[in-house]
Amino acid sequence: MRSVVSLAWCRPSRRDCNSVGLEEQASGFEDLRGYNVNEAADWPGVRTQAQRAGRRSRARLWLGAGTAIAAAGLAWLAYSYRESDAAIQAAPQALPQVVVSKPLVRELDSRLGFLGQFSAVDQVELRAQVGGTLTGIHFKDGDIVHQGDLLFTIDPRPYEIRLAQATAQLESASARFELAKPELWRAQELKRTDFGTMQAVDQRRADLQAAQASVDDVKAQIRDAQFDLDHCRITAPFTGRIGTHLVSVGNLIAGSRYATSPTTLLATLVSLDPIYFDFDMSESDFLTFSRDRARQNGILADKVELALSDETKFTRRGTLDFVDNVLDRSSGTIHARATVPNPELFLTPGEFARVRLVVGAATPTLLVPDAAVLPDQSQHLVMTVSADGTVAPKQVEIGDIRGGLRVIRSGLTPDDQVIIDGIPYAKPGSKVAPQERTIRYAAAQGRD
Repeated sequence: MRSVVSLAWCRPSRRDCNSVGLEEQASGFEDLRGYNVNEAADWPGVRTQAQRAGRRSRARLWLGAGTAIAAAGLAWLAYSYRESDAAIQAAPQALPQVVVSKPLVRELDSRLGFLGQFSAVDQVELRAQVGGTLTGIHFKDGDIVHQGDLLFTIDPRPYEIRLAQATAQLESASARFELAKPELWRAQELKRTDFGTMQAVDQRRADLQAAQASVDDVKAQIRDAQFDLDHCRITAPFTGRIGTHLVSVGNLIAGSRYATSPTTLLATLVSLDPIYFDFDMSESDFLTFSRDRARQNGILADKVELALSDETKFTRRGTLDFVDNVLDRSSGTIHARATVPNPELFLTPGEFARVRLVVGAATPTLLVPDAAVLPDQSQHLVMTVSADGTVAPKQVEIGDIRGGLRVIRSGLTPDDQVIIDGIPYAKPGSKVAPQERTIRYAAAQGRD
């Protein structure tokens, strides 16, 4: 059978018979197994299918080999990662380093601090007592004006006319009064010589008294007209800072002497020197202040120190001159007020400031950096390091800032090692490597 197939495949009419190698013939013979002579006539198609099948077999072989190599690589990587992770875990980890120090102990007095607001000692709304047309404004908005300075003028002509009328009436009344005097004298002389009656004397005496009353009435009218004329010029009642003018020149303004009718607000004026400082004390602070004030029994108990919102030192001084007589039941606070000198007119009503009162003698006080105190809702914590290097948090009660440091009222001892740097690495219960440092009191940050 194979010899027949070979003859049919190598017919003289096929040009590629001589170009086929022995190996290719052998593979061709193997591929023709199971074919008969008639099927061999269609050999070119059969050969093509055989070549395709061979290529697919080689592709499957290469794909399997690549898959095996990739699997081996992944296995090697996984093994290397496990080995390196085991080596890292086996190596000892270094403890985080933190800076610790004992609390600074310093002799400090006890103080109470409050937030308050400045207010004017004198404050007035400038309103006219007479009505008329505003004819002049004699200040610049926001200027410092002194007592007696002219601020506004109102058209005085209607009041000048009224004053002139009253003056003319005074002359007329004075003339009648002067006439009544000799008439009374003549009536009295006639009565003495029995040429007159007592009724005539009484009549002339009544005329004299009526003339005197007319003179007094006209004089009162003159003073009234003069009062209105004088109040056409509105002056500063005291020295202070004036606000903006609320009415322009040419407006008709309403005035009233007794404020029985609406009046026109022209401007506001507030005094500046001295100036009030108002603040509120809680009930507990008020009790502490009251006990210390009774103990000192002197003027030193009323001294206060103030600092503005952008100041770090309490360099301003004042005197506590008023404490209210009752606590506010709704807020549980009591109102207090201090008077502060303001010769430079720097302080302005409405500004906020901090005030503190000395309420106790100097006692040993613990101080730590403010950054070492951690807020915990309504409480405060300080991280400490025990003898074995374990981080232990402690709840503390804090005070004000003194010398750039936070006052610790309770919760710490002078021997505690407080973490002052490296707090993010200090986890409660964990081990740390402490490095000691000394806390320093920065006196430049504030007064002792």
